[in-house]
Amino acid sequence: MNAVVGHGRYVEGSLDKMMRPTAEHRGCGTSVNTGQASCRSRAAHGELPAEIWEKVKKHPCYSEGAHHHYARMHVAVAPACNIQCNYCNRKYDCANESRPGVVSEKLTPEQAVKKVLAVATIIPQTTVLGIAGPGDPLANPEKTFKTFDLVAKAAPDIKLCLSTNGLALPDYVDTIAKSKIEHVTITINTIDPEIGAKIYPWIFFSHRRYVGIDAARILTDRQLQGLEMLSERGILCKVNSVMIPHINDHHLVEVNKAVKSRGAFLHNIMPLISAPEYGTVFGLNGQRGPTAQALKALQDACEGGVNMMRHCRQCRADAVGLVGADRGSEFNIDRVMKMDVKYDPEMRKAYQEKVEAERAAKVAASREGLAEFAGEMSEITVLVAVATKGSGLINEHFGHAKEFQVYEISTSGAKFVGHRRVDVYCQGGYGEGDRLSTIIRSVNDCHAVFVAKIGGCPKSNLIRAGIEPVDRYAHEFIEKSAIAWFRSYLEKVKRGEIQHAQRGDADIRYGSLISAG
Repeated sequence: MNAVVGHGRYVEGSLDKMMRPTAEHRGCGTSVNTGQASCRSRAAHGELPAEIWEKVKKHPCYSEGAHHHYARMHVAVAPACNIQCNYCNRKYDCANESRPGVVSEKLTPEQAVKKVLAVATIIPQTTVLGIAGPGDPLANPEKTFKTFDLVAKAAPDIKLCLSTNGLALPDYVDTIAKSKIEHVTITINTIDPEIGAKIYPWIFFSHRRYVGIDAARILTDRQLQGLEMLSERGILCKVNSVMIPHINDHHLVEVNKAVKSRGAFLHNIMPLISAPEYGTVFGLNGQRGPTAQALKALQDACEGGVNMMRHCRQCRADAVGLVGADRGSEFNIDRVMKMDVKYDPEMRKAYQEKVEAERAAKVAASREGLAEFAGEMSEITVLVAVATKGSGLINEHFGHAKEFQVYEISTSGAKFVGHRRVDVYCQGGYGEGDRLSTIIRSVNDCHAVFVAKIGGCPKSNLIRAGIEPVDRYAHEFIEKSAIAWFRSYLEKVKRGEIQHAQRGDADIRYGSLISAG
């Protein structure tokens, strides 16, 4: 394998040297004895060193618990890209869909900082600014770092976050550290250049275009080198990987091991978005994405390595708001530039203190629910889907849900394992029959669907599909309610009232998030 030193100087190295485990990662708390990272996306305060907890506790991507309560925003200041991916096409944009690389408008750094101040004032639980494109931030270094500099000065209470394909990363690690960027996400889909050649048609590096295995080898070397350099500086790194059936799906277990050895904080395995209407190479040649069951099985298989992120929504490069509840359409640049924004850090701090109190109540409720299982053990596990607007509550009508959050329930507790996007069922007060069938297919692996309210038609259709609609816990905490329902479920199994059986697979859907009429 090869390594790159400095700006564009490519030197030969050895595979063994590049693949060696690094020293203990100072930021992640990895145990040298067990190799098991103590940090995790749903970590609580007591599970992490204090300085790491401060970095992640309000970051909705780095903490599963935070994503129920805190918002992030992306600003689209980086249009150019230095690689081509077979799963990416940035030319297509629909305001109702969520897909990486998609934006409705590009911004200058000056426009971006005005938008950040406006969003953070109107949505005071906004805690993170990310730059994720629509190209690659490090292929647009002047715009990217100017934006970070302006935001750091105007709103120092907002955390800075960068997402990159990693090709240019080693050249900018020092700049990232000086800019006080605490979180970096690197997309690493393979550590095998032969697999990489099936994913990346070309890269542009050191003033030259590379193709095939040569391109994939350079990209992989640079990604791993950049990850190791960031980890050595204590910068938290999340690795994104796109799961592509029959190309890199089984290989991602090896990717997980490789990024763990270099100090990655989280690993986010995302399903391939391959709908042909997006015009990607994979979409047009019929490459399918994974099923829900296959995605979860791979994530489960990787859990002994880097801790898994399961709440990713594969966000737009101009996303705004809570993860899974985008409000970007409210903040187009024409509207933002006309706003008289009075940024008030103290108001934001007071608001977030209320959020923390709400979050603490959620954790306490979950522990209270789990206490009911004290001493009780069962091998039965089930999945349940939840309609929620956020705050860790069951607070969404079935017909208004744009997604369902999925939890795995056992006598050990309730564990968030993913989400399912759906088209909104209710349109102008009427239910769409075609959409109902696709919604049911998207939660077909779940034993129950928790909602604040549900109409007679979808309720009867869910029951016929073998899925229990549950509305008796409306506006209560998700985890406590799910545990209470599961305890009742186990009691019915013991009494012989129902027979437990595993559910089938489910669809992962894209091109949805359609608003209610």
